[in-house]
Amino acid sequence: MNSAELAALLHFYADSGVGELCEDAPIDRFMQTTEALQARKRPQPQTNAPAAVVHGQQPAAASSQSARSASRKPAPQPLAPDPQASQLTVPGVAAFEQARALAASANSISELRAALDGFTGCNLRHSAKSMVFADGNPEAPVMFIGEAPGRDEDLQGAPFVGRAGQMLDRMLAAIGLDRDSAYITNMIPWRPPGNRTPAPHEIELCRPFIERHVALAAPKIVVMLGNVASKSLLNTDKGILSIRGNWMDYHVGDAPIPALPTLHPAYLLRNPAQKRFVWADLLSLQERLEALAAG
Repeated sequence: MNSAELAALLHFYADSGVGELCEDAPIDRFMQTTEALQARKRPQPQTNAPAAVVHGQQPAAASSQSARSASRKPAPQPLAPDPQASQLTVPGVAAFEQARALAASANSISELRAALDGFTGCNLRHSAKSMVFADGNPEAPVMFIGEAPGRDEDLQGAPFVGRAGQMLDRMLAAIGLDRDSAYITNMIPWRPPGNRTPAPHEIELCRPFIERHVALAAPKIVVMLGNVASKSLLNTDKGILSIRGNWMDYHVGDAPIPALPTLHPAYLLRNPAQKRFVWADLLSLQERLEALAAG
């Protein structure tokens, strides 16, 4: 790594909020994990409640009175239905057919957005506050595809506007990009309840729309952010940690588009040590973009 690349890497860490590269004292994380496991395995002290004694009664009589009191307790109320249970109801074949037909009928990105807005076959839309379609420049040479909206995205109706979005903005800026020179969207346009991972049928319901989205935007490069987008669009069962940084082909019909899977910005917020891998992926992306611009 030359001095220019090292300086860019340090700026990337600084922009990502890294203030210190090491702690004042070493921390043995393995020992912390071992101690936590041992603490869970230790037997908990058991306290035997004293037998109930009622003046003038033998213990058996007291127990009998307790039993009669317990019998007079109100019956337990039935549990309220889980609001997320309906979200996992697999729709019928008609919903999948409608999704494919609506996506195929769109001849422009604006038509695709209208078609997606009118699609009622996915239950996620009924719990979400808004549909999150895309942001940035649809004519940009590179298209970034994430997983699904989070809380901030659902409230504002735009992708990557929360903490993960701020991280993505810093990633783009590290290689000279911004939202005017990139196009950003998600596999799923509606927020899953509790930010859970989208269910397989939800991904398949939305697949025709994201595939049509890529075809209409016609980017020179597609970047898949995280497991859901990478595994779904690249048709692989390998995890993102094993395929990130490897250039692949994403096919739109018979035409291949260079595709780069990398880690999701939200994952980097939880695992800052993985930023070094994303930095390598960003440098590879920058090299490809520069080659496209030159050629």
